[in-house]
Amino acid sequence: MGESRDTSNTSVRAYVPAYQKAAWKDHADELEMSLSEFVRAMVQAGRRGFETGHEEPDSSDATPGGNALETQVLELLAADTYSWEELLEAVTDDVESRLDDTLGELQSANRIRYSGRHGGYTLVEGEPNGD
Repeated sequence: MGESRDTSNTSVRAYVPAYQKAAWKDHADELEMSLSEFVRAMVQAGRRGFETGHEEPDSSDATPGGNALETQVLELLAADTYSWEELLEAVTDDVESRLDDTLGELQSANRIRYSGRHGGYTLVEGEPNGD
């Protein structure tokens, strides 16, 4: 792939509800991954804008995008050898743009709002109590 990249590790902090962290931890354990590795892989996978098999963001499917990722990885590896980082780069896309668009749409529809008090976005209706 040829490009020189800083591959040193650095910390990223995210705040999620306890139930979400527990679900991620359970899924990571099933995949025999650390929670950190799982979150990194899922974020990178989420950055990929799948052209086929795309599920809506509110889907509860455990494998969003179906087998599109598997197909893409096999196609990439059929042509060349990739490191973990290169594979992540190759299968990712602009999740920031997609997330920004989705958040804008949800705010316009008055389904979510940004709450400084809660440290992020929150539902307009049906907010969980007892933060």
